[in-house]
Amino acid sequence: MMLHDRHRLLEDKRKEITAWMKAKRAEVPIPIYGSVDVRDAGWKVGVVDANHFPAGFNNVAKEELEHLGQLFAEHLGRTHPECRWVHLLPESHTRNQAYVENIASIKAMIEHAGYQCTVGSLALNEFASLHGITGPLMLTNVEVDEHDTLTVNGERPDLILLNNDLTEGTIPGLASVKTTPPPQMGWHRRRKSEHYIALRPYVEEVASILQIDPWHLMPEWMVSEDKCLTEEACKRRLATEIDAFLERLREKYQSMGIDREPKVVFKNDSGTYGLGVMVLGSGDEILNLSNRKANKLRYAKGGASVENYLIQEGIPTALTTEDNETLEPVVYLVDGEAASWFYRINAKKSDMDNLNSPSARFENYEGTTNPYLTDAHGWHALVAELSMLAMGAEAMQQTETSETSNLA
Repeated sequence: MMLHDRHRLLEDKRKEITAWMKAKRAEVPIPIYGSVDVRDAGWKVGVVDANHFPAGFNNVAKEELEHLGQLFAEHLGRTHPECRWVHLLPESHTRNQAYVENIASIKAMIEHAGYQCTVGSLALNEFASLHGITGPLMLTNVEVDEHDTLTVNGERPDLILLNNDLTEGTIPGLASVKTTPPPQMGWHRRRKSEHYIALRPYVEEVASILQIDPWHLMPEWMVSEDKCLTEEACKRRLATEIDAFLERLREKYQSMGIDREPKVVFKNDSGTYGLGVMVLGSGDEILNLSNRKANKLRYAKGGASVENYLIQEGIPTALTTEDNETLEPVVYLVDGEAASWFYRINAKKSDMDNLNSPSARFENYEGTTNPYLTDAHGWHALVAELSMLAMGAEAMQQTETSETSNLA
């Protein structure tokens, strides 16, 4: 079944899905923002990476900033009605101009929403400003006071907006300040597999409404726990798991009439920034890894050791530019709404490769003329918004776990 050929089905069920989505959003804390990478094979569309601390708002169309600001205002008005001042707490990427521009774009959206917005962190106090693509981003001094509370110029902001994935652990002073997204959703605690656990029931429900196999709307996956890449016996067990997973995919492909060999994407279950990602066609490829490639898989951002690996069905992308360049949609969401698109385009990569590499470029959805992308747009929005529901369910679970731990 080609989902693009079922565009009418999606539109016919739009009213029912919208009502269902509204009811589900009322049950979980919808994230203030997020982003997802979508892969679209034509016969399958799925979110392959879900980011709670999105770092690419600089790639959205500038014309969309006002609309995104409105969504920020709606979210904050509902969840933090007393808020007037938002402090944006970023990563410490002082030399990454694209990331600095991302922070500048978020700041602009918050100000469009009518809020005061300052930017800074403990790690950035030595800088008065950072240089983005369009100019300097002014920083404000951040401290932790005697009450272990994060303050900005000696005052407590109404709300901290995190744009830091906390791979290396929590930041001092946050416990006494209202913070969103919740720090518990940082990569020091969160696992990619937890997102898929939370996502599956939502996908199954919406697939039931559409009367399609839920397999068409998310990748298959499994987790290989406590695996090392330095001991031969350990690598052999991992290779066996990969081969068994590939065989299950092969059987599914055959039952669906899909004429191609399956691949898996092998990556850190709690990582980010596209680090340590490999596309594998057999377990033997793990056995034959060079030391250099093995080291890339063993360590995450900041040098953290990898403990568990996510083995995820590789979804090939059927989407290309008019010049036949490989692409994938990246959807940016505010208050759970798929509000802005851009496309990651990589002429040097195949339809199965990880496109998130230095050779990638980005193109706004508004500037795209390929009708194939337009036909698929509704499916991309659907899986992206389902992912935000799942992220809300994750956050609720993480918060409950944290509160239980504090009481113990």
